[in-house]
Amino acid sequence: MRKIHEILRLHWDCKLSHRQIAKSCSVSRGTVSDYIYRANAAGLSLQMLSELDEQRLEEMLFSDKLGRPGDARPLPNFEIWHDKLKRKGMTLALLWEQYKQDAPDGFNYSHICDQYRIWEKKIDLVMRQSHRAGEKLFSDFAGSKLLVTNPHTGEVLEAHLFVAALGASSYTYAEAFPSEDSQSWCLGHANAFLHFGGTSELIIPDNPRAAVTKPSPYEPDLHPDFQHMAEFFGVGVIPARVRKPKDKAIAEAAVRVATMWIIAALRDQTFFSFAELNSRVDELLQKLNNRPFKKIPGTRKILFNSIDKPALKPLPAGRYEYTEIGSDRVGRDYHINIDGYRYSVPYEYVSEKVEYRMTAATVEVFFRGKRIASHPRLWIKDKPSTLNDHLPENHRQYLEQHVEWTPEKLFDWANKIGNAVEQVVQKVMSKNQHAEQKFRSCLGILRLARTWGNERLNAASQRALDLNACSYKHIKLILENGGDCRAISSVGKLQIASSHENIRGAEYYNQPNKETDNATTTNNPQLATSQTLGNDPGAGNSTANG
Repeated sequence: MRKIHEILRLHWDCKLSHRQIAKSCSVSRGTVSDYIYRANAAGLSLQMLSELDEQRLEEMLFSDKLGRPGDARPLPNFEIWHDKLKRKGMTLALLWEQYKQDAPDGFNYSHICDQYRIWEKKIDLVMRQSHRAGEKLFSDFAGSKLLVTNPHTGEVLEAHLFVAALGASSYTYAEAFPSEDSQSWCLGHANAFLHFGGTSELIIPDNPRAAVTKPSPYEPDLHPDFQHMAEFFGVGVIPARVRKPKDKAIAEAAVRVATMWIIAALRDQTFFSFAELNSRVDELLQKLNNRPFKKIPGTRKILFNSIDKPALKPLPAGRYEYTEIGSDRVGRDYHINIDGYRYSVPYEYVSEKVEYRMTAATVEVFFRGKRIASHPRLWIKDKPSTLNDHLPENHRQYLEQHVEWTPEKLFDWANKIGNAVEQVVQKVMSKNQHAEQKFRSCLGILRLARTWGNERLNAASQRALDLNACSYKHIKLILENGGDCRAISSVGKLQIASSHENIRGAEYYNQPNKETDNATTTNNPQLATSQTLGNDPGAGNSTANG
């Protein structure tokens, strides 16, 4: 601070020499001479000196250097200069040359630069932030990447380092992920909370599309997956303002430190899996958290145990599982499409927009907050997941008729009904028919049990076996007429007599008969007829004549 008041007082009031004043105020004699000269030039006196403050006195004495009121030379508009300097290629020298063209008697280049730097410092103010214990977790991904080599194909993949740090202690967590997608953001925070042994009250992330779908300083829209993760842990999310890195200065510092002590240390090493890489990251992370601070005593680990850890909220009872959340409109085939995989919903929701939640094992479908379907997650796109309960009645009946049946399935079903039914099915399947015809006949017989019961169907099948009438129509007719309720013994079996006077028998046809042979070989029909009947032609003629 300039000692203008004291120098002028010693000169006017105490009448000291310039050498004595310089020695008393610890300044040079040239400075003393310059101040006294400027005060005399400005017309100041000892009485006026007591009425002026330091700022007003400086304006009166140094108006020629500061460009303040009293100096005819104008200063440029530094706000306009500040905006122009954001353009590519623009410099202070170019702006000063334009300024000198408009004001040839203006200030020189060095003075203008000094004044601009003073003005710039006043607009770029830094607010020191204080963070309560366990209140905020700051997070971001490092800009530098590590590399992971596939041992089978030799393909080199980039590894993105996720970094999170608590506000009060700067205790840091880091983990490498294959990408910076929504799953990486969610799992990164979940694993950080597990590492800390508790949860903070707030998460302060950056504004990537994987976490924030629509940035806003007031009410940002979060990605559904990230919102679900935050709700699971019971934490709030307040993203940093866009292009305001100082809102998450803790994360910026943590990323910078992680880049120096983790990424730089592993840059020249080769890793063949993310598990191997994260093992090394964890080792270096422990060293980082146990490294002493330069300006304050202690380490991040010590501050965490004493400040942040006691204030963290407890973890949820269950373990977090990444959940992908999305929506789709139900098609006319009462299925939704999730990345090419198709899942059924009740047919009543056709054309409705539903929400799905997909984990590594299950897919759940919701309509207005109500769960309407649940499926095991598919990993083959060619075969959809369709539940029979979701089908209309006519579709269900059609599928039952066209289901892929095998003889083993039919025999097993028939055996559960009864032994006679199984024998009937075996007889039908042995017929020389097309496979689908046989399957349909068997299905018709087996489904008669729904109407008539297993016991009656088994009895009717036994009756059909006895009558050698093993078909769907005959068995159904037996059931409708109550034939299964009458004993088969009361009806008896049809028997053919082995001997009868009207039956010649096989021996008759095996004996030689000359008359018959001659009759069958003659060309005269009348003669053949008479010989067959055993009549004499001559007798016949005489009888006729007579």
